[in-house]
Amino acid sequence: MSIPFYRVDVGGDEREKIDEVLDGEAPEIVQDLESAFESYIGATYALATSHGTSALHLAMLAIDLKRGDKVLCSINAFPSIPEVVRHFDAEPTFIDIDPDSYAIDLDKLESYLSINKSKKLKAVIVSHSAGQSIDLDRLYEIAKTYDVKVVEDASDALGATYKGQKIGSTGADITCFDFSPHLRRNVCNGGMLVSDDEDIIERAKLLRYHALTVDDDALGYVYDVTNIGSEYTMSPLDAATIFVQLEKQDEIIERQKEIAEIFNERLAEAPHVTLPVVTQDHAYSLYILKIDKNRDSFARELSVLGIETGLHYIPLHLMSYYKSKYSLRINDFPVALRNYSQVLSIPNYAALTDDEVNEICDAILEVASTRV
Repeated sequence: MSIPFYRVDVGGDEREKIDEVLDGEAPEIVQDLESAFESYIGATYALATSHGTSALHLAMLAIDLKRGDKVLCSINAFPSIPEVVRHFDAEPTFIDIDPDSYAIDLDKLESYLSINKSKKLKAVIVSHSAGQSIDLDRLYEIAKTYDVKVVEDASDALGATYKGQKIGSTGADITCFDFSPHLRRNVCNGGMLVSDDEDIIERAKLLRYHALTVDDDALGYVYDVTNIGSEYTMSPLDAATIFVQLEKQDEIIERQKEIAEIFNERLAEAPHVTLPVVTQDHAYSLYILKIDKNRDSFARELSVLGIETGLHYIPLHLMSYYKSKYSLRINDFPVALRNYSQVLSIPNYAALTDDEVNEICDAILEVASTRV
């Protein structure tokens, strides 16, 4: 039997909550989810969106990103990151990564900011790779020194922590979550924008639905438009599903950590395989190996044995659009390029049984033993 890279685990609780919505018994489910999320994360404000990319796009609106502005981001990120910047005719500027965390290299980030002090530098978007953050205290100090906003992409970090504090409550200007991230597709779509800044959240709230305003003293169908927004609102059915799943998230992370411990123990001596390096609190929403050579053939052999794998991520300077648009060369980001040739994500999610986890280990050990 094959083991997929990800398997959605939906039970009776989700169905019961959906029925409540369909029966009109939960008319404020989106607001209920936002309140529950604020409590779960420990943030002041949370704003639900239709998906993670819309949360990021809304974040760019909320910081008033304009044509010609610059936003720094990791070269090792999903295309949604620079994509939302380009939609404003603003410019993403790419920074190489740390070889162990796969996230933006703070030394290189600080070096860039110390040399490039343009007033057009608006923000830095930091992605928490695999559910592990970088040194956020240092990041916030850098951002304060050079007066740039911090937007955290927590697509892979729902429920993850930094020094015991949940991502989204540690000091970023905005944190964006995705409930159906790349290669781990949920049965629903949804995102969340989180901030402690009332001005940011009020602007995002206004722009989330076409910047429509309604006079409290007027008839409900009389409205005005005060800015340029769009449609970012979350479906009540998606909110119902996510509401229930959020209640299980800490248990899900604990199970991911249990599975990771099995991987760490069983694969510790696997030839040609390097295990994840833990530098901060790690939620193991992804378990990323490094294969010392011929990663793709390793993945193909695992596929033959019924183990589906993933890749996080193809560096953005290898993508046709960004390579052409910014005249990027293949060796411009050597750390990301080297990591890209080696990284391989294996299944790690709460629905896996111990037998399946050991089957994954057996397959990896079998393939690794045949490598020269």
